[in-house]
Formats: sequence, structure tokens, C-alpha cells
Amino acid sequence: MGFDKQGLPRQKARRTAPRSRNPYLHLLLKIYRFLARRTASKFNRVVVHRLVMSRTNRPSMGLWRLQRHMRDKEDKIAVLVGTVTNDVRMPELKKPLKVCALGFSQAARDKIVAAKGECLTFDQLALLAPKGSNTILLRGKRFSRETCKHWGAPGVPGSHAKPYTAKANMRGRKHERARGRRTSKGYKVRS
Repeated sequence: MGFDKQGLPRQKARRTAPRSRNPYLHLLLKIYRFLARRTASKFNRVVVHRLVMSRTNRPSMGLWRLQRHMRDKEDKIAVLVGTVTNDVRMPELKKPLKVCALGFSQAARDKIVAAKGECLTFDQLALLAPKGSNTILLRGKRFSRETCKHWGAPGVPGSHAKPYTAKANMRGRKHERARGRRTSKGYKVRS
């Protein structure tokens, strides 16, 4: 007789705590879990979810992109669960920004402070805006990493995947042409 797995609840594979041993991160998680539980604000639940994420899912954001997102919203606080980094394309910020992030590069912090802006930590934000009111929650680009450019099958019609052909001896008939649907292997593109 077989075992019926249909009725059983599926296992939820998601993180409940960060892998990092950083005590500051664990204290932040305690604060925002409390706020998520005690307030009806979705902002706090999203922040808790992002604090638990891996570092690849907490990408950084440069000052140029941050300023572009905050155009006409200078009175609000930009919130980024990640690091704010410098951008060499802009010598200084045009308008003062209030930014809350997990970390700031030194050059980015200097530019924000020089423009009479503010760099906040998440515990300061919990006191200023416990429900996340008057804030803009931002996220860096997750798929702009070099690895992501190689996802897919290079050489396939319609694919823009970047082949691994950095070395001079890796160019030729066999390299990065072994797999995938191609006309030489009897595959027809239906349009």
C-alpha cells in the first residue's frame, strides 16, 4: 500500500534568520519583527523579509540611481536594505537626501553629508517612522551581476546569453556550442 503525500502540508523553504553572525543585523531583526507584529504596517514586514535575505539578494545602490529615484520626493526618507555606494559620475549631490541603509561607503556618506543630507541607520528609522510613513522603500538591481549575464544558452536563436570565451584558446567550433537548440541539430524556430 502506498503513502499518500497529497494531504500533507508542503515544507516552506524560506529563511527565518540571517546567516550572518553580525549582532547588529540580529538586533535590527528583533526590532522590526516586533514592529511587524505590533503594527498593521506592510513596510515593517517587507523590511523583516529583506533583512533575512542573502547578500546577493540585498544588492547595493549607487548615488546616481538613488538620486534619480528620489527626484521630486526630497521630503521623504529613502530606505534601502543594503549598501549605498559612491558614483564617480556625479561629483556632488544636487539636493539634500535623507537616506536609511544598512551601510554606506565612505565616499557616499561624505557626499550625502556635504549636500546637507542625512545618513540614518535602521534603529534611528524605527524611532522616526515606526510604521514606515513618509518613506520610499528602494532595492538595488539584483540581476546586474556578471554571473547573470551568462545565464541561458549562448548561440541559441533569440538568446542574449554571454558565452564564457575569455581565454584565447576557448574560441572555436566546440566551445560554448555543445548544448542548446540550433538549426544544425534539427531545431526549427517557429514564428
